[in-house]
Amino acid sequence: MRLPRDVRDAIVNHAAAALPNEGCGLFAVDATGAIRHVYPLKNIDISPVRFTVDPDGHFAAIGHAESNGWLIGGAFHSHPRSAPEPSRADIAGALDPTWVHLIVGLGGDVPVLKAWRIRDGQALEVAVTEGSATPCR
Repeated sequence: MRLPRDVRDAIVNHAAAALPNEGCGLFAVDATGAIRHVYPLKNIDISPVRFTVDPDGHFAAIGHAESNGWLIGGAFHSHPRSAPEPSRADIAGALDPTWVHLIVGLGGDVPVLKAWRIRDGQALEVAVTEGSATPCR
């Protein structure tokens, strides 16, 4: 999937602002699967190792996305001290097999962002390249 620079920056900046805890949010996609909007949301767990997207923010994101003809296409969160690999909790909490999960690893010198499809308890990496939006199918 291609990730526009402004989308990547919004996700990484939100993750950095949430330190030392995990940051999280959602993103909307259009009918082609291209990312159209990022929703940086509150992590109600206030934890460096877990996240739960604020339900009110989630509901508002759905409303905004639908009002623009989009769908929520996935979630993002950060790992403040580790690599952007899904944890057991991330895999267990991934309930929609159609979503892409973007994880920002902040444990190194520079943020690293990876994308994952999580289905049937298995995480499969999705290639991410920078550029204009293309479907994340």
